[in-house]
Amino acid sequence: MPDRYSKLISKLISFAIAGHHAGLANGAGTGDGRRTLELRLKQEFGTGQNKLPPLDEKAWREQLESSIPPLDQLLPPITLHPDKNQRGFQFAFLIRMIFSCLVDADFIDTDKFYKKLEGKPWLRGEYPSLAELKPVFAQYLESKAKLSEPTKVNQLRREILHHARSKASEDPGLFTLTVPTGGGKTLSSMAFALDHALKYQMRRIIYVIPFTSIIEQNAKVFREAFGELGQDAVLEHHSNFDVNKIKNEEMHEKTEDKLNLAMENWDMPVVVTTAVQFFESLFADRPSRCRKLHNISGSVIILDEAQTLPLKFLKPVMAAIDELARNYHCSLVLCTATQPALAKSDDFKQGFTHVREIAPDPKRLFRELSLVQVEHLGELTDAKVIARMQQHRQILTIVNNRRQAQALFKELKAQQKAEQGDGIFHLTTLMCAAHRTQTLDEIRKRLADKTQPPCRVVSTSLIEAGVDVDFPCVMRTEAGLDSIAQAAGRCNRERKHAKEKSHVWVFRSPDWKMPPELESLAGATNSTLRAIERGDFDNPLGEEAIKNYFLDVYWQKGDELDKKAILKACRERTGSFDFPFQDIARDFRIIEDFMQPIFIPFDKTAESLLEELKDTDEVSKTLRKLQPYIVQLPQQGFNSLVTAKVVEKINERRFKDQFWKLINMNIYDEEFGIFWDDPTFMKAESLVA
Repeated sequence: MPDRYSKLISKLISFAIAGHHAGLANGAGTGDGRRTLELRLKQEFGTGQNKLPPLDEKAWREQLESSIPPLDQLLPPITLHPDKNQRGFQFAFLIRMIFSCLVDADFIDTDKFYKKLEGKPWLRGEYPSLAELKPVFAQYLESKAKLSEPTKVNQLRREILHHARSKASEDPGLFTLTVPTGGGKTLSSMAFALDHALKYQMRRIIYVIPFTSIIEQNAKVFREAFGELGQDAVLEHHSNFDVNKIKNEEMHEKTEDKLNLAMENWDMPVVVTTAVQFFESLFADRPSRCRKLHNISGSVIILDEAQTLPLKFLKPVMAAIDELARNYHCSLVLCTATQPALAKSDDFKQGFTHVREIAPDPKRLFRELSLVQVEHLGELTDAKVIARMQQHRQILTIVNNRRQAQALFKELKAQQKAEQGDGIFHLTTLMCAAHRTQTLDEIRKRLADKTQPPCRVVSTSLIEAGVDVDFPCVMRTEAGLDSIAQAAGRCNRERKHAKEKSHVWVFRSPDWKMPPELESLAGATNSTLRAIERGDFDNPLGEEAIKNYFLDVYWQKGDELDKKAILKACRERTGSFDFPFQDIARDFRIIEDFMQPIFIPFDKTAESLLEELKDTDEVSKTLRKLQPYIVQLPQQGFNSLVTAKVVEKINERRFKDQFWKLINMNIYDEEFGIFWDDPTFMKAESLVA
């Protein structure tokens, strides 16, 4: 066995064994409250006559060479990346995967032992197979097609679905599904995934969405599509609340159920999760976070809204995607209406190779499905925005932060009081999901009325996250071109209006400072729009313009596409394999600011569930029912509510500080959600959608 491979195996085994309780350590250097692997290997254990000498690494490797089979027999064959600079990342990825196998097996064996000892049932497994789900899903699609109207849009949706399924027999690897908003990406991608997984004996489908706010919506769609099997087939997993964090260990034992156990290691056929949960797990160090990783192998992974991949971690995220496809029997589908320019090119040399499109002729689809006119209006004050909104009885305006949305709404409301029926609406994540759903139901009701009652909506960007509404015109403050495309997806969605009458107006707001993270994106958007004025492209939301935009963004960001130098840290330790796992896990945080969830007693159902939560033995089940009544707040804003004593802990004796609820509903406005004029709170929440 070559010395290099024996060193890799010794480090692989050492990292896994040393970290299976506390977590993967840094290989060398320093650690944050955790000894490095180097120090642990040198440490003398025991006392007196029982004292053990430090590990002799040379003897350890000689023992490995004589007792362990060759690497290609011990591990699955690993295809090395043609770029040697990427191989350190590959080895670190492999160590984390082996670590996952060990800790999950350890958890499961321990659980099995104590369940048997205590005479308790074993709750894991026995889920419907993908083979059982496929015919149910196919029947659902057939029924849906029979009920749909014979419109041009529905015809194109069926074409997209059939074409995607026809590509399912292609070899596993990287795919894209590039379809304009309203083209049926969700069901088409799942249909492809089912066919592809069964052909290549893959174990599960993982559907990764960018926003927590729509995870329930997507999971509900799939459960409905899988009929009676849906409840036992679909796991939704995000981090609003984690039953594993409940401080009372005895109560945690009581709250176990089949879904909660599956959440620990993703042992279900269909997993719906968030990009934060998925990618942070791939770079994690803790046993509880890593134990699911080995179950990602052998999966079809659908990355919905792929254009939202975090720019500050784009290169390490792409490396992880590539590695899953290259060595872990995964196929990944980058599913989006605005496909980021991630293919390898002269302008983006780190891009993917051999990526296959599964939509039929995206350029044609954009011509036929994108029926809006995009126009940049230049600078518009709030007063001018309101004046334009008043000229249209049905219009949506999307802005970049909550405070501007509140200001526009209040002024518009004040000016429209005399109009019968009013018809002014406001949407923000300071409203719990149940409240937003109630508001959206009224909005959709008005939009569907052919008499066109007033329906003027002011929203933050949350409405771009897959919310199904259809306005004849939309206004959008400057942002990335991908955000503008998402805003355009709320305009003429069902193609009820002529293109020349369906407007998406982009504007610059002098009254409000643009969030710093959007400035460069807005600059790249304006650069692309100028290129269209020159005649370089004919459609600002077409494939070529979008590609031009993303390449511009990537060029501007440069090294910031790996802001924490994670790939560099792996590359520099390729020879020693002393990877800084603890540092990487600390640095890879897609959302850097902690968001504190609080429950809102919004209606009688919420009040009843909050009472139930205090004493129930089925905590995870009650928490799932309470998901629509959550508002996430930045830590500073949450602290101001604690100081003001308008929130309180739920059953502190039992749950410590795990769960909080709002107790003063005077600061929960029927139009704004949580609305408080305290300066500290306003500052904290102003930059969040």
